[in-house]
Amino acid sequence: MPHCIVEYSATLGSRLSPSELMQNVYASALKSGLFEGPDIKTRALAYDNCLTGAEPADFIHVTLRILSGRTDAQKQHLTSTVLTGLTDLNLTQVSLTVEVDDIHRHSYAKQLG
Repeated sequence: MPHCIVEYSATLGSRLSPSELMQNVYASALKSGLFEGPDIKTRALAYDNCLTGAEPADFIHVTLRILSGRTDAQKQHLTSTVLTGLTDLNLTQVSLTVEVDDIHRHSYAKQLG
């Protein structure tokens, strides 16, 4: 844990590869000190069609799905650390957002194959 789901506008592909973006989010989640490296799962989804209001606009949105039980302060530290990592990419005219989504611990199931 966590599951880091990175959603972004496909038009960013000329400025940033999906691999670079995922590595940035992975490194930031690790830097938070809340997780061990092997436990961080990162995936990215590019969107060809997206609007902000009525206008096309570039964005990166990261959802950090974590098991419930972390404090609000820990969650805020995590989102702040990941947002700082995204900001360090020095992308211009890109909306950057990060959120934590709690996974209910007792209803989460996992199987290693």
